Formats: sequence, structure tokens, C-alpha cells
Amino acid sequence: MASDVDTAPLVGRADQLTTLRSALLDELGPGQTAAVFVSGESGVGKSRLLHEVGARLRDAGAVVLTGSCLDIGDASPLHPVLQALRRFDADLTATQARTSSAVRGLLGMFAEEPATPDGGALLERVSRGLSLIAEGRPLVLVLDDLQWVDRSTRQLLLYLLAGLGDLQLSVLAAVRAESLQGAHPLRRVLTELRRLRSVRVLDLAPLDRADTDRLAAAIVGAPLAPDAAEQVWQRSGGNPFVVEELARDLRDGRDGLSDTLREIFLTRVDALPQHAHAVVHAVAAGVEPVEHWLLAEVLALPEQELIEAARAAVAHRLIVSADDGYRLRHRLVAEVLEHELLPAERSALHRRYAEALTRAPAELHQARLAHHWRLAGEPGRALPAAMAAAREAERLHGFAEAHRHWSVALQLASTPASGPAGPAPHDVDRAALLEHAAETAHQCGEHARALSLLAELAGAQEAEPTCALRIRRARYLAAAGRSAPAEAEYQQVLAAADCTDRERATAAAHLAELLLHLGRYADAGRRAREALELAANVEGSTTEVVLASSALGFSEAFLEDPEAGLAVVRRALEIAERAGRPEDVACAYLHLAELLTGPLNILEEGVVVARRGAERVAELGLGRTYETRLLAIATNGLFRVGQWAEAEKVVAAALRHRPSGADAVELLLARCRLSVGYGDVEASDRDLEAVATMLAGGGAPRHVLPMLILRAGLAMWQGRHDVARQAVQRGLTESRSDDVVLLATLAWHGLRAEAEAHASRSVPVDETALRRLRDAVDRVATKSVTAARPVRYVADGFLALCTAELSRLDGRGDPDAWARSAAEWDRRNHPYPAAYSRLRQAEALLARRSRSATAAKLLRRAYEMAQGLGAVPLTSEITTLAGRARVELEERARPAGRSAGRGEPAGDELAVLTAREREVLAAVAEGLTNKEIGQRLFISERTIGVHVSHIFDKLQVRTRVQASAIFLRSRGE
Repeated sequence: MASDVDTAPLVGRADQLTTLRSALLDELGPGQTAAVFVSGESGVGKSRLLHEVGARLRDAGAVVLTGSCLDIGDASPLHPVLQALRRFDADLTATQARTSSAVRGLLGMFAEEPATPDGGALLERVSRGLSLIAEGRPLVLVLDDLQWVDRSTRQLLLYLLAGLGDLQLSVLAAVRAESLQGAHPLRRVLTELRRLRSVRVLDLAPLDRADTDRLAAAIVGAPLAPDAAEQVWQRSGGNPFVVEELARDLRDGRDGLSDTLREIFLTRVDALPQHAHAVVHAVAAGVEPVEHWLLAEVLALPEQELIEAARAAVAHRLIVSADDGYRLRHRLVAEVLEHELLPAERSALHRRYAEALTRAPAELHQARLAHHWRLAGEPGRALPAAMAAAREAERLHGFAEAHRHWSVALQLASTPASGPAGPAPHDVDRAALLEHAAETAHQCGEHARALSLLAELAGAQEAEPTCALRIRRARYLAAAGRSAPAEAEYQQVLAAADCTDRERATAAAHLAELLLHLGRYADAGRRAREALELAANVEGSTTEVVLASSALGFSEAFLEDPEAGLAVVRRALEIAERAGRPEDVACAYLHLAELLTGPLNILEEGVVVARRGAERVAELGLGRTYETRLLAIATNGLFRVGQWAEAEKVVAAALRHRPSGADAVELLLARCRLSVGYGDVEASDRDLEAVATMLAGGGAPRHVLPMLILRAGLAMWQGRHDVARQAVQRGLTESRSDDVVLLATLAWHGLRAEAEAHASRSVPVDETALRRLRDAVDRVATKSVTAARPVRYVADGFLALCTAELSRLDGRGDPDAWARSAAEWDRRNHPYPAAYSRLRQAEALLARRSRSATAAKLLRRAYEMAQGLGAVPLTSEITTLAGRARVELEERARPAGRSAGRGEPAGDELAVLTAREREVLAAVAEGLTNKEIGQRLFISERTIGVHVSHIFDKLQVRTRVQASAIFLRSRGE
């Protein structure tokens, strides 16, 4: 079963290609024989593997004869051998007349003699004929679909592989595993051949998940969306043929299952014995894995008959058996068989499952009960099971599963029974179901779904929304990134006379947290104190205490006393852990990690706390929400300390959760920060557009200002100084944040944009914009005086950059100002602004035509730092300035002790590469393209190109082959 060989790449078979070449060619000497029989299910890629191996062996100098067996038994003796000879003869050129004569002589012998080589004389003549064709070269006989081999060919293979001559012969054959059942004659032949040392059987397994994604992406022409990729994996089970068919359907916009796949699987099911047929139907209808005892209850077969039937289904490669039960090898079988049963048959099968599970003496499997009763047409029995399954999932913090069960319960509550036998759905409170479904949707990150369910709940109430409903709506709005309406809802609760003290305490605590995220730290502190006062009079207000304490501690640490504020946040985490409520624990971890990596600038500990918190909240079922946000914090911290390769890994892992709302914004901004640094314009633009779309309804300054800063930074590297100016000026207009560090960062980007415009003379300096920027710098300087010491410490670093940028606008730039800026950022262990400051210091020195040796040293140091980060635009600007100044960068950029001679130790050669660059180089050495490497490492193809360019520069090579050679040499290969 081969798919389009010319369009689908061979994926995931590199190890098998190496093994087969070694076994069939490299390990053989004159007169030796070998055989490899490739076994596997239909569509697993046996034919494609044979085609690729044959081509490679032919390129290596072997004579390759390729034939296929026919599904017509012994009606055509020696068909694959004759076919192989005819194909080989047709491909020979006029200069190969001698070989052609030998081929035709052997074909003539087969035509004249009875094609039943029982006699040794005929077999010897065949062997001599093949020797003449080989002309001293290795000969490889490639046979496909050997399960249909005729008796004459079987005997010929046995004779040839006995090695009774001086012919170096290899046989490569593909066997369809599900066909070798019962007394199939090839089973005996393979048993005999396996006794020979030179014979191997290679079981070709389906592709793993990563290779399935690569194959589908290659056919579609782009990486698949996560949902589509998951669907292809689940439906195909890694079978390459099925993957290709499904991927082509996606590419061409076809819905449903293709007739080709449907017919293939139906044919395989129809070939089963009667009871095995029933086993496959039952497993397809069940919830996998289907335990053996449950299958026995459903089918009511005697034990021995059931075992034989299951064994036949396993042998035909339709189901797989494990200790925990049976599974379909391909979920597509379930889709195919669903349409082969009458509706009444399907309902009866699901009813037998539900009844069997109900009779089980062990714990009831509520989720499966709900599933089977629902499909049996009895919603009245399915509803209580679905509700029980939802509560059990909530108890285990499986909020995504809980939301799915509550959603099913909502459907069941309004579904009439399909027959008279089933009871009507229980009289349940639909409002309660909506509340549960909305809350679990919020907890698993489905924020839009949560708001929609809450709107339905509010619409069902005739009176004005209650305070509890307003608080819940505000929470969901905040999580969705809609800060303004969320704040308004909280304010209404606090102002309402009919709200209880508990509700006001809850609203004040959540409002304090929201204001904290908006950067309004003073307001957050006031609301936090109000919440704590209200909570003091309310029993069981742990959640409010945790939220308010976290917000208060953060506010105090930023505005007043860092140590005292940090202690308050740590204490909030302790309280949350003791109480054990998942969202409280997650919130406390979030504030602690943000405080450490942000205002307090304790980056290393902050990254550790963020990653540890991410692991903890994942255990609590909040992976899609709080875990992604904590990983975004870790990514930002790693970026600032220059560990960009590690930051890439963290953000890639977080994105697999497919977050939404504010969580997605945080993560996209973190990834965009890396892309801008790397100079990946396409990826940066894509992320910034996505963030802008999500913030269109109104976003918090903590999101809007970083978005505008990144937009300005990207525009400057592109030479679009007017775009950078617009982004910064918009930020100055919209900012209401108390965050002086964020404002200082924005002011630096604005001054840099004006300085770049002044230097390039492409855009005139905007005096009004410049005046606003000077005012912003003065405002930062004034506010930072009263800010906490760590906040002032970081703000002073950006103020140093602002002062130095102003010197570029006032003249040629002040080298001393840039030297002070570099020193400031060195002390803070932030390599990117330190490298940038050295570049500008060198530029200022060269402009004054003084201290050129110092300028050269600065450029080399900046180049080394930028190269270590992988910062392409910054590296490019350093290289350009060095070229104008005739400063050599590469020679001095080598690590200490490294010589330029050919005899240098290979192990030192990779020392110049970052961890991510070494990963990329390893993939390059495997022969992967940039696109394939990007799919493996979950980063864009353009970013891979950036890494490869850096690798070439650092290793001083020009080609991928040269780079691969250095990598292999460093591993001693």
C-alpha cells in the first residue's frame, strides 16, 4: 500500500535505512548472502522503505533487481523474479550490452524450462545467470508483498540464501504482517530462514508523534494547527499511509473520511472470523482501554472463543492488547464501523456496556457510564453519571475534564429519552449546572466559553444580576484580558448596598489583584488593605486573605519597603499552600515570581520560583492558565540574564497548552521579545499582530506598553523610525501605570528612535515628541527617588541609557555617558543593554577620532556578547561599524586558548556556540532542513536560519557539510 512516493517525504526511518544498508551491503563479503524481511501492517511504509533502500544501494554500486508478488497464488510461478529481470533489462543502456545479454539469456532459460526449480541443476543455472548479471558486483533482490509469493520463488530464495556459490547476494523483502495467519506457507519458510545468521526480520513500527507531525506538515506545506495535528495523530495511529491521506484531505479542504481509507479498513475487518469481527465492533464502541472482563460481559462469548477471537483481531493488526485491555490500532476503524451498524445495533451495544459497568463490583466508572447511557438513548441514566464524573474530575483538579462533563450534563438535562424504556432526565437545577460549567471553563482557560455560559445564566434570571454573579463576571473578564469592564464590575459590587461583607471582601481582594496587574500599585495597596479589613470579620475568608496579602506585599515592595513586602507575599504563599485551594496557590506563586523577576530584580531566584510554581500549579490542574503565565515570567527572566536558548525552550513548552486571553498575551509577548532580539521580523510581526488583536477590546498597561515597546524596537531595527516614534508616543499617551521601570523602558526606546532618526537623517527629529520624552524621563527620575531601592536600581539603569541617548541628539554622543550605561548594566547582569551601550560608546569614540584601540576593544566585547545571545540585528550593527573602522572582530572573539590552526582540539570547537546553537547544529548534522529543525524544536524556520548563520560565523565555515563535520568530529565520530 504505497502512497505518492514523489510527493511524500520519507520520515522517521533514518535508523532503518542505516541498518538495512549495513546488513545488505556493508557487512557482506564475496560469496556471502544476507536477507532482511521487513514486516509490518498495511500502510506502515514497507514499500516506500524498500524503494528508498534500493535506490541507495544502487547508488552505492550494487545491482538491484526489484519485483513484486501478485495476489494470485501459484498461477504465475517466479513472477517477482521475472518481473525484476525485465525491469532491470529495460533500464539498461546501449553501453551495457553484455549485461543485457546475460539478463535475456536468463529470461530465455525460464521461458524454455518448466518454471518449477525443484532440480538442483536448474537452480545452479539460475545462480550462474545472476552471477553473470552482477559481473562481480553485489546483487540485491528486492521483493515487495512477499506474503503472496509463489511456491517456485520460495524455493528459489531458499536455494540462493544457502550461499552455494560465489555470488554476493542480498534479499530485501516486505511482508504484510496481518496476512501471515494460520498455515500460511511463508510462515514455515521464514521460520527456516531465521535459523540462518545472515537472515533478519525487521518489524517496521508506525511513526511516533513527532514524525507524524513532520510528515503531515510536509504534505500540507506548513505545520498543522494543534487541534488538526492531534486529530491526525489520534486517527492514524502513526500509520504513514493514513497520515498522508488525512493530511491531503486537510490540504485540499476535504471533509470526512476518504473512500480509499474507508474501503481499506472495511476490507480488513470483513476478512476477520465472525467472533473476531464482533470483538472489533465492540472495542470500537467502547471507551479505551476496554478491559477483558468488560468485553466478555458485552459479547457474552465463552472464554476460549473470546480469547481466540481477540487473538485473531490482534493478528490482523486491527486491535492491540495490553495489560489494561484492548485498543484499536487506528481510531479510524471506529469511524468506519460506526456507519456499518444500524442505529438500533449501536444503541444495544452501548446499553450492554452500560449495564455491564453498572453490575461491576468495583468502583463505578462514571464517565464511561455517562457516555454509554447517552449513546444508548437514555439521558435520564446518563445525567447523574455525568454529574458524578464532573465532581470526581474537580476533586482531582482535572478542570478540563470536569468542564467537558458539566457541558455534557447540560446537554443531557434538556434531552428527551429516545425510547419509552428509559427514565426521563432527573429534575436538576439548570442554573447550578451553568454555574459549574462556567467555573470549570474559567479554570481550564476557556475564558470566552466561561463568559458565554455566565451570560446564559444571567439571562435566565429575571431580576438584576446578584453581587456573586457580578464578581464572577469580573473574574472571567479579567482573565480574558478585558480589564476595564472587570474593574467596573468590582466597583459596582463595592458600591452596592445589598452586597454582604463577604462579597465586598471578595470584590476588594480581586480588584486589588487586578489593579496590581494594571500597574497601579498605590491603588492596589489601598484596595488590599480594605479587603483585609473586611475579611477580618468574615469566617472562612482564606482566599480573600491570600489575594489581598499578595497584592499588598507587592505594592509595599514596589513603593515602600522591599523586604517587608516580599515577606508578606511569601507568607501569602504559605497560607495558600496550607489551605490547598488551587487558584490561591497559583495566584501566590504568580505574585512572588513577578515580584522577584520584576521590581526586586532578583532574577535567578525569580526564574526558579516561576518554574517551581509552574510545576506545582500543573499538578493542581491549572496548566493552561497559571502555568503558562508563570512560564512566561520565567522566559522574561531568562531573557534578561541572557539565557535566550533556555528561554526559547520554556516558551515553546508553555505554548503547547494553547492558552487564551491574558495568559496567551503574556506568553506571546515573552516569545516576541526573543524574536525581536533574534531579528526574526516575520515571527515578531505575527506575535505583535496577535497581541494587538486580543487587546483590541482594551488591555492593561502591563500588556499594552510592552507591546508598544516591542513594536518600537522592531521598527528601529528595520529602519522605520517614524513607526517606532508613533508606538512610543501612543504609550506615553495611554500609560496610567505606576511602574517607573516600564515607563523608563518606553522613554529609552523613544529617545533611541529619535537618535536613530537624527543619525540616519531619514526622518527629521520631532521636537514635540522629544519634549514629551524629556518630560517622561524627568517624571521617572522624580518617581524613582521615592520608589523602593530595587525599583530605583533598575530604573537608574534605564535613566543612564536615556541620558546617553540624549547625548547622541545633542551632538556626536558622549563616550563617558555610554561607559556609565555599560557599567550600570554589567552590574545588573543584563548583557543585551550592556552590549548595546558598548557599541554606542565605541561609535562615539570613533566619531571623535580618539582612542581607536579602546573603541576596537569595546566592539570586540560587544560582538562577543551579542553573538553569545544570538542577537542578529545588534551583531549586524556592530559588524557594520567595525567594518567601517577596519576592526577585526572574529579573531578576538575566539575563546581563550583556541588556536586557528588545523590541529586545534575538536572538543574546543563547539565552545563558542550557545546551548540552542548546539541543538540546531546536531539537527543540521542529521541532514534536516531548516524547516524540519524548526518543527522539531518548535521555533520558526526563519529563527533556525538565524541560528545557522551564527553557527557558520562562529565556526568560520561556509557550508552545512563543513559545520556537520566539525560537530561529528567533536563527538569522536
